[in-house]
Amino acid sequence: MAEENQELTKTLEQFAGIAFRRRWWILLTACGIALAAVGASLLLPNRYKSEATILVVQQQVPQRYVVPNTTYSVQEAIQSLTEAVLSRTRLLPMVSEFGLYAKEKQRLGPEGLVELMRKNIDIAPVQKDPAQREVNAFKISFTADNALVAQSITSKLTSFFIEENLKLQEQQDTGTTSFLKDQLAAAQQQLQTQEQSLREFKMRNLGELPEQQQGNLAILSGLHMQLQNTMAELSRAQEQRVYLRSLISQYRDMPAMDLPAGAGGAAGASPNSAVTAEAELARLRTQKAGLLARYTPEYPDVVKVNQEIVQTEALLRRLTGAQAASKDKNKNGESATGQTFPMRGGATAQLQSQLKANQVEIDNLSAGEKRLQGQITEYEHRLNLTPVREQQLSDLLRNYNLSKEHYTELLGKVNQSEMATNLAQRQQGQQFRVVDPPSLPAKPSSPNRIKIGMGGAAAGLFLAAILAFLIDSKDHSFRSEKDVSHWSKLPLVIAMPLWITPAEERRRSWKKSLEWVAATALVLMVLVAEYYVYRRG
Repeated sequence: MAEENQELTKTLEQFAGIAFRRRWWILLTACGIALAAVGASLLLPNRYKSEATILVVQQQVPQRYVVPNTTYSVQEAIQSLTEAVLSRTRLLPMVSEFGLYAKEKQRLGPEGLVELMRKNIDIAPVQKDPAQREVNAFKISFTADNALVAQSITSKLTSFFIEENLKLQEQQDTGTTSFLKDQLAAAQQQLQTQEQSLREFKMRNLGELPEQQQGNLAILSGLHMQLQNTMAELSRAQEQRVYLRSLISQYRDMPAMDLPAGAGGAAGASPNSAVTAEAELARLRTQKAGLLARYTPEYPDVVKVNQEIVQTEALLRRLTGAQAASKDKNKNGESATGQTFPMRGGATAQLQSQLKANQVEIDNLSAGEKRLQGQITEYEHRLNLTPVREQQLSDLLRNYNLSKEHYTELLGKVNQSEMATNLAQRQQGQQFRVVDPPSLPAKPSSPNRIKIGMGGAAAGLFLAAILAFLIDSKDHSFRSEKDVSHWSKLPLVIAMPLWITPAEERRRSWKKSLEWVAATALVLMVLVAEYYVYRRG
């Protein structure tokens, strides 16, 4: 430890000796470089920096009500706007307008001037919280030789940013809305085509559609019921035809002597005729009761049965009266010959008329039966085709519903885009706002003369130390007994002290005084220069 301290002390003594011996080299070099740095800093032109702050104002209406058309972040917007603002078409006119880079124009072309101006523009985001990634503000600055020029150019750049942002938003809103409207028109055309196809399919297959199945079933059930009623009516009419034919046959087969004269138009009727008429009347009454159980008295079938009942009752009364008259005359012994033919002929004509009406009814009922059978066959065919139409309609409806959903979705997007566009036009969307207008710098931002002066002083001391060390290392003079012993490797036997006369003593004293004065003057000169730079800048 003691040896290390001795070595350190010895080294420090060597450096101190070098510094003392080469003090003027060190002093002149350090002061010269410091003064040169100060002078160079004073010769550099002043540069003024004007700065403005732009705040990114978010959309005033909540996004859950109006979704903006822009999808990029603020950083992406700033980057895109920076490329637009710092374009050649923007910057080159300002170079001519403000007379920038007059000296550089002689050796630089337009591209070089634009690049030089870009180097003097600084755009930096403002992040109060380093952990926050989203940028809410950014600064724009420009450095020029004149403070007013710097402020004017910064103001123009700020307005360019705001204009480009509004232009970019307008282009995106207009482009988005136009694109969506084109897509909506295409979707509407496709939807109309699907609607037309669906309409034509329904018109082409009317009666066979799935939604008409219940109606077809109800109609088919009604047709079956009508068919049953028609067949029942046809059966009754056929029975009545048999009945009428039997009456006519009985009238024709009756002998002339059985027909009494003056029997009131129905003389000579046999007991079988009255029994048949009574059976027919009972059947008609039973049929009327069945019809009244289902229909009102005004129903056509009920009215028709009533008419037949009236006719049958009248016929039964005539037959019964004829039989009673015949019996009375037979008891009295009266002859019935020669008076019955006209009466029998009238009854036969009436029965023939009823038979013709009955035949017409049978024909009508037969035609109605065939018609109902055809309708039943048609509706059964429709019901059989309903599953096929249902499958075909399902495919059409699937395409139609997809087209409708696509159209509805696009319509909502168009409305949303139009609201976002309207919001941007009313300046209630995301926008740039100047919170700090371009400043008018009172002091130059560069060059930093204090920094240059201090750096020159530090560099002067460093270079002076190196120069002193190099000069001393080339000087091989003996300065002490140790130097002699070190170089000669021989021990010293005799040492002679230095004798100095009074005159030499006075000269040395004056020399030291002058050195101190000169050194002090140099140091004061450097300090004054640094102070001047500090005050100036």
